[in-house]
Amino acid sequence: MSGSSGVMAPPQPAQRMPSPYSLPLHALRLAGKCALPLILWFSCGEFLRWGLLYLATEISHGDYRQARLVATVTLMTCIVLLSMVITAGTFHALRGAMWEHKARMAAGEEDERFWSVLNRVAPTFAVIYLAWSFHVTDVAAFRDMDRFHNLDDNFWVPILTNVANNNDAEETTLARGLMDLDWRLSLIASGVAFGLRFLFSKLVERGGNKYAGVGMAFAEFAFMFCGLNAVLILSRLRGGWTEHRAVVAGAKDQLEQAKSTIPGWETVSDFLATVWPYVIEALMTPFAWLALAILAYGGAVDDARRAFRGSRIEAGLQRLEGSHALTQRSANRVIGGFQDRWVPVLNAWRVTNRGGLPLFGMVCLLYVGLRVGADYGDRAVRTLIGSDVEFMWLVVSYPVTFVKGLLLTSLSFCVLAAAYDIAATRARMRGEDLSA
Repeated sequence: MSGSSGVMAPPQPAQRMPSPYSLPLHALRLAGKCALPLILWFSCGEFLRWGLLYLATEISHGDYRQARLVATVTLMTCIVLLSMVITAGTFHALRGAMWEHKARMAAGEEDERFWSVLNRVAPTFAVIYLAWSFHVTDVAAFRDMDRFHNLDDNFWVPILTNVANNNDAEETTLARGLMDLDWRLSLIASGVAFGLRFLFSKLVERGGNKYAGVGMAFAEFAFMFCGLNAVLILSRLRGGWTEHRAVVAGAKDQLEQAKSTIPGWETVSDFLATVWPYVIEALMTPFAWLALAILAYGGAVDDARRAFRGSRIEAGLQRLEGSHALTQRSANRVIGGFQDRWVPVLNAWRVTNRGGLPLFGMVCLLYVGLRVGADYGDRAVRTLIGSDVEFMWLVVSYPVTFVKGLLLTSLSFCVLAAAYDIAATRARMRGEDLSA
């Protein structure tokens, strides 16, 4: 053939339909190909997080305490925002080895930059992060570092000084950096944060601003932390009032009567109270994290109609959308908490269902198995190292914890990314639109 070299390029083999049971191997494949960026993202995040936590514990004690507490809350907001950035960055680092990403690039789609991804997903990301209380880990880390770092200066020294002087002049402030903010300052700060949240939400709706999404997420986190003290105090006052209402008192009496008259009531309620947290951790939390992965890879998880598509609830949502604006606002206030917490999980379930029911089970099994294995591995390593030298674990514990966190976090994110990749690839090969 004229104009040709005479050598034809070998045809590209067609991709096989990935099996849901290949999730562990695909996750290991992603971990192997993206090991360096995973290590860098985790290490950078831990270094910056430790620095912010140390700074927060330093400035939360001393003179001008209320001003210091405002700065502490601001730093805590930055710590939670950093966790969101590292999470989004870790998911973004895995995209290059994913089948779905390669298929999109082959179809002519442009590769989205990290800042664009972060700005796009930040508002919904913040809502899911707070709705599922993922920020509690950061709050606990601040409390633990404060207790470890300032135990003598801000706990034992004030107590021993009060004992020596026989008075209560010195106040212990250990691990109270997020609780002692004056409720008036808390209200003012939360009002400012709410105003910023409203401003950035309008910029997000308008589009075109490359900082609006991140700014809205920061305002969302700041509004939660700044308003925490005011909400606790008002709730305490309201709780003292509601305890004496007839409805509340009657409900308590009926509950006590049910415990004494219905056979097995207390046994069943105690069993459910014990088992339910494990059910949430094993069956719900993985898909809350998967919802964040879907966001990072271009999906949408906050659409209630998509979550209930094909059910009777969808018809109710259609009627609600056609109702009066006041009715819609009232309904949003009533079901807002449910929507923020459960709609992303339901949408993540629907995405997983595209990969088959076994994929759902594999995600839960691997997510729980990694945590159980990490705990047993941590115990085994500590036993092998031993504790022959006094105070040795004050030095050795952090490297062991760092390696455990690196492996657990990286492999967990690889499992979630692989689950999305398998579901998206199977849907694409069947000619389905995963975002539909």
